[in-house]
Amino acid sequence: IYAKHREKEIEPSPPADRQTLIRRATFDLLGLPPTPEEVESFLKDPEENAYEKLLDRLLASPHYGERWGRHWLDIARFGESQGFERDRIRDHAWRYRDYVIKSFNQDKPYDQFITEQLAGDVLHPTTRESIIASSFLVVGPYDEIGNMVGGVAGMAQVREDELEEIIGAVSQTFLGLTMNCARCHDHKFDPIPQVDYYRMKAVFQGVHHGDRSILPPKETQERQSRMAPLKQIIAGYYSEIVGIELAAREKVLRKQGQTRKKGVVPAPIARWSFDVD
Repeated sequence: IYAKHREKEIEPSPPADRQTLIRRATFDLLGLPPTPEEVESFLKDPEENAYEKLLDRLLASPHYGERWGRHWLDIARFGESQGFERDRIRDHAWRYRDYVIKSFNQDKPYDQFITEQLAGDVLHPTTRESIIASSFLVVGPYDEIGNMVGGVAGMAQVREDELEEIIGAVSQTFLGLTMNCARCHDHKFDPIPQVDYYRMKAVFQGVHHGDRSILPPKETQERQSRMAPLKQIIAGYYSEIVGIELAAREKVLRKQGQTRKKGVVPAPIARWSFDVD
């Protein structure tokens, strides 16, 4: 490249001064400007490795994961709501967002990053983090209306579109290929026959949108063991409440000159109507 530059009499840009360097590096790695104090400190640093120290500090900042994680969230088609007509808010989507940010800040190996997102809920051992990571498959748009009111044929069509969206996201993100083109025919430009699309579809056939517990099997069992005696205590309290309410209802019925019939809920003794003042 430099030889071509010399041939064309193009000179490279001169080295940037320190103030320019810290602004460029901070904006690039954190997406934020450096503070006046940070600029001043860098300008006064006499060490030869001042720039290396600056980069180490920026890479260690939690803002680094926020800055670069957002690019991965774009690739993952992440949304904190479902899209389509209702665009319902996903109350727990933030867990996947935080997983991505944390992974960047931890400098997680890329092969581990991929594996957790594609199959984190079936890894051995399974962890909370790997279960959250598998949200990659379902953080895209979800047609709630189509999955409820489209009729049998309509809902089947929506389900096929849903799986195509997942296959498209996986193939484009990790393979750099638009595999979803092969849903209807052999791929025109890449060596992907239609049969490969349906092989890939079979891998993700059991994936559905929705909330799930982030506890791995061992923690789930431990939680159930802790909850069992508490549920018994709660059930006892509910029985007491039912007895108190039953006695109160019978008292009201006696005042009305009525008796409680087994299996029949008594009519209310009063009613608020909004038909008149």
